[in-house]
Amino acid sequence: MLLAIDIGNTNITIGGFDGDELCFTARAATDRSLTADQYAVLLKSLIELKCSDTGDIDSAIVSSVVPPLTNIITGAVKTLWNVDSLVVGPGVKTGLNILIDDPAQTGADLVAVSVAAKALYPLPNVVCDLGTASTITVLDKNGNMIGGVIYPGIRTSLEALVSNTSLLQLISLEAPSRVIGRSTAECMQSGVIHGAASLLDGMLERIENELGMPVTAIATGGLSPAVIPNCKRSFEYSENLILQGLKIISDKNR
Repeated sequence: MLLAIDIGNTNITIGGFDGDELCFTARAATDRSLTADQYAVLLKSLIELKCSDTGDIDSAIVSSVVPPLTNIITGAVKTLWNVDSLVVGPGVKTGLNILIDDPAQTGADLVAVSVAAKALYPLPNVVCDLGTASTITVLDKNGNMIGGVIYPGIRTSLEALVSNTSLLQLISLEAPSRVIGRSTAECMQSGVIHGAASLLDGMLERIENELGMPVTAIATGGLSPAVIPNCKRSFEYSENLILQGLKIISDKNR
């Protein structure tokens, strides 16, 4: 079994693949204060909760945007299953041609979702990953990653708004029944959810104009289900796109 782990700023996403089948997924909050031994206990507990036979794990792949945790997590995997993890980065075979000014600066998470998008969806396509940071990654008609967009995530923006105003409080991230809010909470929900949906619609229109052709829009990330239903255009939704990308990368490097 292949263990795929994505270390994000807010959550660590874990998946187990038996052949091509994604057998289980699990999530844990990213905690920079934990040691490798503590993460070993956490990983073991989470995976045993979802998978009855953890002894089948014989390979692992890790993508990370939190460098201090990369060695800690790979160390935990080594302790538990005596497996050396493949870490997505320079020198790892991905099959992805990255046409940006400095390809080495591309985040491992963006590489993984792009690899999956290239393999699984019609080209050209755009991956909209809505998490702590919201990212839009563009693949051209030949499957090359040609760049993208990064902007503050929905929850990140909301927390910044609340922390810098005296009378506004945190709200649930759900769309109100109308765009024109009739209470402070509704106004904030409309601004956050409908604003994010309008941003995506507008950015995708601008990207298509720049490319000169329509694109396949793909949504992923924990906050996508709250935003995508409120967009005017249709999206392909993949909850586990990054795990699928890690599986493909692992296969290329065996």
